[in-house]
Amino acid sequence: MYLGTMAQQCPDKPALICRDDVLSYAELEARSNRLAHLLRAWGLREGDGIAVVLGNEIRFAEVYWAAMRTGLYFTPINTHLAPAEMQYIADNCDAKVLVVSQTFRDLVTQFASQLPHVTHRLILDGTLEGFTSYAQAVSALPTTPVPDEREGATMLYSSGTTGRPKGVRRGLPNRHPAAAGPEILGAATRFGFTPDDRYLCVGPLYHAAPLGFSFAMHRIGATVVLMPRFEAESALAHIDRHRVTTSQWVPTHFVRMLQLPVEVRQRYALTSHRLAIHAAAPCPVDIKRQMIAWWGPIIVEYYAATEGGGTMVDTAAWLQRPGTVGRHWTHGKVWILDEAGHELPPGQPGLIYFEAPPGGRERFHYYKDTAKTASAYHDSLFTIGDIGYLAAEGYLFLTDRQSHMIISGGVNIYPAEVESTLILHPAVRDVAVIGVPDVDMGEQVKAVVELREGYDASLDLAQELIAFARDRIAHYKCPRSVDFIAQLPRSAAGKLLKHALRGT
Repeated sequence: MYLGTMAQQCPDKPALICRDDVLSYAELEARSNRLAHLLRAWGLREGDGIAVVLGNEIRFAEVYWAAMRTGLYFTPINTHLAPAEMQYIADNCDAKVLVVSQTFRDLVTQFASQLPHVTHRLILDGTLEGFTSYAQAVSALPTTPVPDEREGATMLYSSGTTGRPKGVRRGLPNRHPAAAGPEILGAATRFGFTPDDRYLCVGPLYHAAPLGFSFAMHRIGATVVLMPRFEAESALAHIDRHRVTTSQWVPTHFVRMLQLPVEVRQRYALTSHRLAIHAAAPCPVDIKRQMIAWWGPIIVEYYAATEGGGTMVDTAAWLQRPGTVGRHWTHGKVWILDEAGHELPPGQPGLIYFEAPPGGRERFHYYKDTAKTASAYHDSLFTIGDIGYLAAEGYLFLTDRQSHMIISGGVNIYPAEVESTLILHPAVRDVAVIGVPDVDMGEQVKAVVELREGYDASLDLAQELIAFARDRIAHYKCPRSVDFIAQLPRSAAGKLLKHALRGT
């Protein structure tokens, strides 16, 4: 579906709802066209880049669609980064335009003048020295499309858990925006999206999944309900108030909602909710069982990355094989290889690989990093460094990231399994398991725990948590020590930032 077609056929239909703001398809079409004309007037052409420092807000959609209809690479920058990290991404992606909102002005002013590739700076609300006012710049521009519309593409940056973040880049689609490609139509078919859907976005739009799902919804003419940030009870209230039909989550969101008192959970009607998708990290089996008991058989899990690949499993298949992330979602093959590149038998963990496209624009590369790109590929396969194994009928089970694996006494220990155990203790709000140096064993297992309200850190509680784990999993996997922390470092997308815990 072309944005302009939706604006003609359903001009008043909400494209995006955020707080009390509603952006119709007609308004989104007009506003994104105005900005597209401004970008052309500033000299941007197909293949150029635009970087944004924006929160989950209405105008994010305007900027995104302006880039998508002018053939630009669109790079949203994680708003939780330090100014120096933001500067690195804005510079590395070769953006010619930087777009920011007032919320982040104090951060951006620390580096905005130090971007040699940036020729124009735009602030969406208010004014800022060195920046052009969005309202003034676009007010007199046409609301019709630019004459040379071309499909753009996103260039997202990896989380940077090892070294600096890398831009994941593919060739541009080389088509008019009206010609939606198979990657868009395939996703809509795969998950059963329809124009009647109301999709709840609870994650940050700078992250791949919230960004991709939200604007895929615009491709098919559905409505996006956008939360400025995730809050457990507010998410339930959004489903109730806006009659949400589809949504996308990470396991941390499930944990937070399950920790709400039962009377709070029962306060909201969720009858419109027909599909809840989750991904991004392994979900503890007991947590997912509780979600299924609460929400019913509407939960679909997938495993994929910005780089590509993908498996999927619905509720029924998962209940038969608890813990699986499913089978290849296009009926292809998932490969499990050892470090030498040899295929491993079922049940034996190794690096997860997917078939790479034969070449051309579909094959990703890490921008300006040929060595990292080469390390991701093995002949016609690619990996993102996750470890897993295959069970019967090709069902994939994840163990952990290769970079997170703990080797203690020569034995591989996967932190995700230990975390999935400890999160079930009533005192634990959140937990991370890391390896710390050990003279005899090389590494030993440490748990870093964020406590729920009403519990106090103590040596007795640390020993209780260790005993809790030892009652449930092999003793060699269990933590030898427990540290308590006020709040674990997580990205807004729900991923643990374990590199920030090293040395805890």
